[in-house]
Amino acid sequence: MQARKKGNAQGIDVSHHQGAIDFKKVAADGISFVFIKATQGQSFRSKTFLRFVKDAKAAGLLIGAYHYVDDSATTPESARQEVANFVSAINAAGGIQAFDLPPVMDYESNKSNLSKAAVTAVAKAFLQEVERLTGVRPIVYTYPSFIGNFSGLSGYPLWIARYSATQVPPDASGWASWDFWQYSDGQYGGELPNGKMRVNGIAGPVDLNEYNGTAEQLQARFTQRPVEDKQPEPVTSGSFVTNGKQAGKALLFDGKTYVPLRALGNALGLPFHWDNANKEAYLNGSKLQSVQLVEGVAYVQLRAIAEAYGAVVSWDSKSKIATLTKGGK
Repeated sequence: MQARKKGNAQGIDVSHHQGAIDFKKVAADGISFVFIKATQGQSFRSKTFLRFVKDAKAAGLLIGAYHYVDDSATTPESARQEVANFVSAINAAGGIQAFDLPPVMDYESNKSNLSKAAVTAVAKAFLQEVERLTGVRPIVYTYPSFIGNFSGLSGYPLWIARYSATQVPPDASGWASWDFWQYSDGQYGGELPNGKMRVNGIAGPVDLNEYNGTAEQLQARFTQRPVEDKQPEPVTSGSFVTNGKQAGKALLFDGKTYVPLRALGNALGLPFHWDNANKEAYLNGSKLQSVQLVEGVAYVQLRAIAEAYGAVVSWDSKSKIATLTKGGK
């Protein structure tokens, strides 16, 4: 993978272990972004999460939330239960729209001695459920010693931990580059551009990270757009087909396919609801975050939601047809 580069945005990740943090001093010390621990397992929620989110945002830092996958997550269903805890914390902090950076899956331990296939199944279920519930493609955080357990996940942004001043993380499991590199735990590894390992506003050591680009590029890449009650400009439009029959329009925004909420709910056989007063879409009782309103019709992301319910999605760019096959048949 690539080396660090001058001008790259610098960041930290924090949890309740850091104690009190003066985020204004953190921002003034050259830090651009912070990932904040929200949850772990199916029930633990960091007691400092909500305060850190509020204070870091007020200090002008780009913020993201992360969840630590517990060793008790041994099946896809238990992984999805952990996501429920994670997304509940995100919603308590103002919802996914309150965050500048994608949610993160921190998966680095396998004390249950799962096979590589089982670890991948847990990770895939977690990532797909996060995207289904938030509408945002999450980030994978792990270590070089653990990344070999994953297969077929390299389409997700990678945040790799390797505490070194010179040794870059090796290519692994389909990833040939990192989006974020945790290069120090504040005691070992690389240094900030100012030559320090400590950050003003934090009493003790803190993990140091770097984004593969400037702070401006980081913000431009990940900043979320709120739902607007007006017609956005689609890149292209086409047809949505299920079971060989036309089910509605398919629209592309930022390279992602959106279809009408009603059409997708009917195709999956799931209950759906559009709350027009609050501009909120619900499928199977879960609130969806990435919604586009076009001529009064609510459009939602197709692939992330459909695949979370076991369906298969394909996009024919030539004919502009999005096809959903239920149950992979």
